Amino acid sequence: MTTFATYTDAVLSALTFNPRLDDQVARKQEILDGVYRVENLEPTSVLFVGFNPAILSCRAKNIAVTEISEKAQQFLTDRKVKYTYIDPADLNEYRKAFDCVIAMDEYFTFAESDAEQQLKIAKICNLATAFVISTIRDYKNQDFKDREFSIPALVRNGKENKIFTELHDWDLQDRTRWNTMVYEIANPANSLTTYGQFERRTMFFKQLAKFSIDAGAVNFLVHKNLMYKSLIKKNYEHVVSIQFE
Repeated sequence: MTTFATYTDAVLSALTFNPRLDDQVARKQEILDGVYRVENLEPTSVLFVGFNPAILSCRAKNIAVTEISEKAQQFLTDRKVKYTYIDPADLNEYRKAFDCVIAMDEYFTFAESDAEQQLKIAKICNLATAFVISTIRDYKNQDFKDREFSIPALVRNGKENKIFTELHDWDLQDRTRWNTMVYEIANPANSLTTYGQFERRTMFFKQLAKFSIDAGAVNFLVHKNLMYKSLIKKNYEHVVSIQFE
């Protein structure tokens, strides 16, 4: 199965094609700032898991990234972002090394099994001293029409545009599992770029809270006034923070 880094390459493509790149970055930063206000902490060290537009506006003194492609690394370098890249295999060496870890775009749903999800949450929680920020959709109350496809996103750049759409192929035996493919259609070039497939698994609020507490968190918070929307789909995701102090 394809990695989360490849999934966020689609986000990078949508961002770099958008003529209002700075506006998109600012919107993502506003969401993080909302969490920082609630947590009453402006982190000085941040780890981003996967590519996220807010990396470009991060004010932390120390910025690290993991699970991003070489293409995304080069983009950050070209944009003069001062960051440290950490190979995912080396993350165990960074125990409690960051005030905040940011893993958006439903990062914890990218897993094959319940056990893998639990290990992934424990691994990420082990890196943060203050809090982890992530996003999650409400799978318990998910509308049937949202199961097979995410709401497509259209990005316009002059006379050209790109359409991003996600196809979700659900397992016929296990209703908690599915595979995702992302399709990027460029017009009028009529070209198709695919990302995936990605093995996914539902994550419920209570489930994420339990796994987080098991990993040493002291609190789990769903931010009622904050909603996140990816650049490659129009579905809203709930913003959550996993707190450690």
